[in-house]
Amino acid sequence: MSDFPYGERGLQAEEVPLSVIADAVGTPFYCYSSAGLECAYQRFSDAVADLGAGICYALKANGNLAVVRTFANMGAGADVVSEGELRVALAAGVPAHRIVFSGVGKAASEMVYALEAGIHQINVESLPELETLSAVAAARGYSAPVAIRVNPDVDAGTHEKITTGRRGNKFGIDFGEARAAYGRAAALPGIAPVGVAVHIGSQLTDMAPFQRAFGRVAGLVGELRADGHTVERIDLGGGLGISYDGQPPPDPAAYAAVAREVIAPLGCAITFEPGRSLVGAAGVLVTRVLYVKRSAGRRFVVVDAAMNDLARPALYDSHHEIRPVLERPGEDEPADIVGPICETTDTFATGRPLSPVEAGDLLAIGAAGAYGAVMSSAYNGRLLVPEVLVRGARHAVVRPRPDFEDLLGRDRLPDWLDAPGRDRARGAA
Repeated sequence: MSDFPYGERGLQAEEVPLSVIADAVGTPFYCYSSAGLECAYQRFSDAVADLGAGICYALKANGNLAVVRTFANMGAGADVVSEGELRVALAAGVPAHRIVFSGVGKAASEMVYALEAGIHQINVESLPELETLSAVAAARGYSAPVAIRVNPDVDAGTHEKITTGRRGNKFGIDFGEARAAYGRAAALPGIAPVGVAVHIGSQLTDMAPFQRAFGRVAGLVGELRADGHTVERIDLGGGLGISYDGQPPPDPAAYAAVAREVIAPLGCAITFEPGRSLVGAAGVLVTRVLYVKRSAGRRFVVVDAAMNDLARPALYDSHHEIRPVLERPGEDEPADIVGPICETTDTFATGRPLSPVEAGDLLAIGAAGAYGAVMSSAYNGRLLVPEVLVRGARHAVVRPRPDFEDLLGRDRLPDWLDAPGRDRARGAA
C-alpha cells in the first residue's frame, strides 16, 4: 500500500488523511491517488518508449471518467470492450484514433458506433463476428481496420477465472485456424486486416508466459507474410500484474524486454493494453468497523463495506492488504474481516493478523483501484459507494454516492399492481 503511507493523522492519500475524506463523504468509499496513477503510467511509458508503442489503457480495470481523463492527459489511448466504455473513453478526451475495441461479444450496433466514431482498430475474435462486421461496414461504406485476435494456447499461470489464452477459453480464434481467418478477412468486403492481437490473461507476474505467447505470434506473422498478407500491427494486450501482498511487483521493463526481443524485429506497430498495472495500487477501499464480534474462538471484524463493493475476494479468493487507518497500540491477532451481506462469501480476509480495532475505526483495503468499483453492484439493496480522486492537498468526489430515492427510482411498477392498501380494501369487501 505504498501509494498510501502513514502520516501524523494516519493513512493518507498524498497530502490528504483518509480520515478527513471519511468525515466528508462517509464510508465506505474508494479513493484514488493521482500521483499513483501518473507514476504507474510513466513507469510503463518509460519502459516501452524505445518501441514507439501505443499505450491503450484498458477501461475494464477502472472506468471512472476522472481516472480515464488522467491517463488521456498523459497521452494514453483506450482499450474498450463495449459501447459504454467507448463512450466513456471519448467523453474523457481519448481521441478516437487511439481507441481499440476488444471483446468476444460485440453487437452489430456497437460495431456501427465504433465505425462512425473512427476508432483505431477492432480486434475480431471469431469468424461469425468477422462476417457480421463485414456486413455492417460494407452496408455503410466503411473499411473496418481489423486485427485478428488469436488464442495461442498458452497458460498464463494465473487464477483459473482470469486466464484467457488457453485453448478452450472463449477468447480469440484458435491458433491453428488463424491463417485461414486472416485470409478470410482479406477477402471480405468492408474489412481491412491490419494485424494480429493476443491477450493471455490478467495478473501475470512471470514473464515466461508472455515469452511463449509472443513467440507464437511472431511465428504466425511470418506465416501470414509468406501467404502474401500485409501485417502492419501487433496488439500484445495487457495482463501485467501488481503486488497484493506487499511483495515487489513485476517490472514493466522486464515485460518490455520480452516484446523488444521477440516482437520488435518484425517491424510492426505495437500496441499494449495495460489496465490493472496502471490503476490497481493507486486505489483503496476505505471502510468503517461496525462491530467486533467474538464467536467460537474467532474474532470477527464486521465492516460496512461488502462483497458488492469489492467482489474480488468472493470471486477469486484474492488477497488484499488491509490496514487500520489509525493504528491502535497492542499485539496483532487473527481476525476474519467480513461485510454485512447475508452470504458467508462476504469475507475480505480470514485469520488475517490485525492490530486491535474497535467499532468506529477505519480500515483501508489496499490495491483496490482495479476491478473494484467497476465491478460493484447494489446487491442486498446497498447503495453504490462514492469514488474520490486526490491530487496533492485536494480531493474531489468523482462519482457521488446515490441515495435511496435513486435506488427505488430504477424500478417501475406495472399498471396491474395496485397499491397494497387498495388490494386489502378490495379483499375486505
